[in-house]
Amino acid sequence: MQILLKRVYEERGPRDGTRVLVDRLWPRGIRKDKAGIDLWLKEIAPSEELRKWFGHDPDKWEEFQKRYCRELDTKGAEEVGTLQEILEKGRVTLVFAAKNERFNNAVALKSYLEGRSSHR
Repeated sequence: MQILLKRVYEERGPRDGTRVLVDRLWPRGIRKDKAGIDLWLKEIAPSEELRKWFGHDPDKWEEFQKRYCRELDTKGAEEVGTLQEILEKGRVTLVFAAKNERFNNAVALKSYLEGRSSHR
């Protein structure tokens, strides 16, 4: 399983594989026909409440990851399954819009998926 991370504002690259947007809202300033997105999984993104609570605050990162994983285990099961099916076929790039490249839901989702893969 190979999962890459990339901001939506970066150009599509030859190593990207399937590009999956994992944000609930479409990124500002990006036209859909120019984004190079293969699949948009809105429902895999954190809930609006969790997203607002977190606010990309590094001090809340560990708790955010725990809460987001709980959401993925319950509300996001179908989307996680879809993503795992795509991963079985090849490389996936999780695309996100957040400015903070270290503390965002795509980073947490990648960790979650890798953890599930190692437990299979």
